[in-house]
Amino acid sequence: MTLTDHVIEFEVIESKEVIRLTDFTGMVAGYTGRDEHAVQEHIDELAAIGIAPPPSVPMFYPVEVESFSSVESLPVAGTATSGEVEPLYIRHQGRYYLGLASDHTDREVETRDIAESKRACPKPVSRQVVEITDLENFSLDEARARTWVDGVLYQDGTLNNLRTPANVVGLFLERHDIGDQDFVCLGGTLPVIGGHFTYGSHWRIELELNPETTIIHCYNTYKGA
Repeated sequence: MTLTDHVIEFEVIESKEVIRLTDFTGMVAGYTGRDEHAVQEHIDELAAIGIAPPPSVPMFYPVEVESFSSVESLPVAGTATSGEVEPLYIRHQGRYYLGLASDHTDREVETRDIAESKRACPKPVSRQVVEITDLENFSLDEARARTWVDGVLYQDGTLNNLRTPANVVGLFLERHDIGDQDFVCLGGTLPVIGGHFTYGSHWRIELELNPETTIIHCYNTYKGA
């Protein structure tokens, strides 16, 4: 979904160039696991507890662009919300970039409507990004993602079990006719350690691309309207 008066800025790590997105589309990709059998098992598990299966896999959930923010303190309406570290795919003026985001979600709403739960919370994004010069061959298989909640490690692992950036972006553009418009799209996440959501207030997410480059973002949530 688009909103022309909302602006988000990113700094490209290598060049220090600042890119500004104004009129853009916001999207969250779900069910992006590379192992389709494992994804279907997860869908079946959710169906068993009353969560409806997605109409397609992967699934793309539109999110209001005003939800995307790099500020460090963000309001949430619910009491059962939690974040998840995700790669952030960005297109700006025809060029692609990789950032970092948290798919902060209202877990109570999620049991009733996944799409609505995605829209119920802000989507924290990193200020720093790296440019993707060759999307088709760009790999995150060796990248390591982590999340800490109130100082406790919550997620930790490589992204080799996710669909490739080219696959996620390609399917998104195939299914959504946005032309040459800019976009930001969250690309999927890792299992949480222990398998249970944690509802904290301080979140640290990071994506280590190589020993020299790690994108980090920290944010706090507080009870708001």
